[in-house]
Amino acid sequence: MVEGVNGVKLLGPADVRALAGRLGLRPTKQLGQNFVVDANTVRRIVRTSGVTSGDVVLEIGPGFGSLTLGLLGAADRVVAVEIDPALAAALPETAATRAEGRADRLTVVAADALELTELPGPPPTALVANLPYNVAVPVLLHLLERFDSLRHGLVMVQAEVADRLAAAPGSRVYGVPSVKTAWYAHARRAGAVSSSVFWPAPRVDSGLVAWTRRDPPPTTASRAEVFAVIDAAFAQRRKTLRAALAGWGGSAPAAEEALRAAGIDPGLRGESLGVGEFARLAAGRPRLSAHGQPGP
Repeated sequence: MVEGVNGVKLLGPADVRALAGRLGLRPTKQLGQNFVVDANTVRRIVRTSGVTSGDVVLEIGPGFGSLTLGLLGAADRVVAVEIDPALAAALPETAATRAEGRADRLTVVAADALELTELPGPPPTALVANLPYNVAVPVLLHLLERFDSLRHGLVMVQAEVADRLAAAPGSRVYGVPSVKTAWYAHARRAGAVSSSVFWPAPRVDSGLVAWTRRDPPPTTASRAEVFAVIDAAFAQRRKTLRAALAGWGGSAPAAEEALRAAGIDPGLRGESLGVGEFARLAAGRPRLSAHGQPGP
C-alpha cells in the first residue's frame, strides 16, 4: 500500500488489477476507461489542482478510486460521479478500507456527467477529474455552465485536447473549445502525463489543464447567442469572418456590417478573435425579417 495525505492509502497497479478481477470488470473503450495506477501521478494531480481542506470537490469518472483517495486526503468533501454502476457500487467500500476516518466525506453518484443537473450536499467548489477522452470537452463545458459554484480545478484530458482548451487567440490549435472555455474560466496548461501511468495504457499521452472561474465578458447577448456566433465562425475555418458568418448574419454584407460595428476586421478569421470580441459581435447581430433578410 502507498501512503497518501492524512493516512489515506493510495492504489497501485496491483491494487487496481485486483479490484478489477474481483468485480469481473474489463476496461471498455466505449466508456473511455483508462484508469490511473500510479500513486505519484495522483499526488501530483492533487497538488497541482490547488484543492484545500475547504473545498468540496466534484470528480467525474472516479473508476476504481485512485484519484478519489488522493482527493479525500486533501479536500473537505468529494462528490464522485461514475457512469459504470459496478464501479459506483464498489467505490464506498474502497474508501472505507483505504481512507479510514475520511470515508464519510465521500458521496458517490451513479450517473452520466452529461446529464447532471444537481448534486447532493454542499455546492461543489472545485472540479478535479480524469475525463474520458471521447467526451472531455462536452463534460467540462456542461459542468461549468450548470454549476456556477465551481471556482477552480484541474482536468486531465488527451494532450491534444489540453492544448486546445488552453490555447490563446492566434494559436494554430485555437478553436471552439478554447473560446467556449474562456467564456467561463481562464485555462492554462499545467503539465504532461505519460500514457504509462494508465491501465490500460492509451495510445496517446495526456495533459493537465488548470482553470480558474472568471466572469463572462460584458455583453447584452446571451451565452447561447455568443456560442452560436463562435460555432459559425469556426465551421469554415479557412474562410474570412465576412464569408463564414454570412449565414449567421443573413448575408455576407450584413455580416460585414455587424463586424465593422463591433470594431472587427471582416477579413480576419475566427482564430484571431478572443471571447470578448465574439461577445461584442453577438450583441450586434442583425435582426432578420421573416424572409431571412436583415430587417430595419
